[in-house]
Amino acid sequence: ADLMRWPTSFRDLVEGRAFRGAGQQVRLEAVPGNQVSRYTFIFRQPYLFDTRVQFSGSAYYFQRFYNDWREERTGGRVGLGYQLAHIPDLSFNGALRVENVDIRNPAVPTPASLAKVVGDSQLYVAEFAAVHDTRDNPFLATQGHRLSLGFDLGFGEFDFPRGTIDGRQHFLLGERPDGSGRQVLTLSSQVGCSGAATPIYENYFAGGFSSLRGFNFRGVGPRDLNVNVGGTFQWLNTVEYMFPLTADDMIRGVFFCDFGTVERRIEMHADNFRVAPGFGLRITVPAMGPAPIAIDFAVPVAHAPGDDIQNVAFYVGFGR
Repeated sequence: ADLMRWPTSFRDLVEGRAFRGAGQQVRLEAVPGNQVSRYTFIFRQPYLFDTRVQFSGSAYYFQRFYNDWREERTGGRVGLGYQLAHIPDLSFNGALRVENVDIRNPAVPTPASLAKVVGDSQLYVAEFAAVHDTRDNPFLATQGHRLSLGFDLGFGEFDFPRGTIDGRQHFLLGERPDGSGRQVLTLSSQVGCSGAATPIYENYFAGGFSSLRGFNFRGVGPRDLNVNVGGTFQWLNTVEYMFPLTADDMIRGVFFCDFGTVERRIEMHADNFRVAPGFGLRITVPAMGPAPIAIDFAVPVAHAPGDDIQNVAFYVGFGR
């Protein structure tokens, strides 16, 4: 897109020549629903003022109906990124996130950490990250790695630091002579730690495709008065083997094991450690783009009391 290239005639609009040519990205999204409602506007400029600096800005409204409260977020995010010329796989990013968070309909009885945030609160978070990414594909990588080191600083009504390390390595074990039919072993690990003053809605919650399969979304975390209040420490890991099932690579199979924990503070309890092995399919439909359909079946062999187990999961357009 090019927001500065206005149409000079009606034909420019019909033939798609208007607002095109500068590599800018504009996205409008409206997803109403009875569980999640999301309305977003996103703008990205990959080369700000013809430099290697990337600019992004967004405004959004989210409404989520969790099991233990209703959450509404209205806010925006402004970010800058820079990709090094001599090390193109390395980038640095910074952003400021500003939100009004409205918490309603808390579960009864209500834990103190949840009662503390009922109503409106202002959240400001400065985000910083360094990313080294050598993967050959962001959706179904077959070789390379991605390592992200992040540090966030929350301020306003809640002051808290947060540090994260997210790494994944893809090993190509074998392929056909023409480069298709790749067999891939993937190892990944996420470690996160947040300050003691972190509000409950910014705590870590695990469960779901991008964290611990075999559990429902946000189905894993410390519980208080039977409410999942999340934690300020998480360690999540995955070992996954992917292999072709069809000659055209349209269907791939995976065997995996997800394991890890979410804790109230920096500590590890054996009783809270979750382990969920399983298998699944990855179906790539050319008409739907590079993001595959994912179907996974996992059975938690180790879980904590109160965890919300979900053995089968279906996703479209995922990115682990």
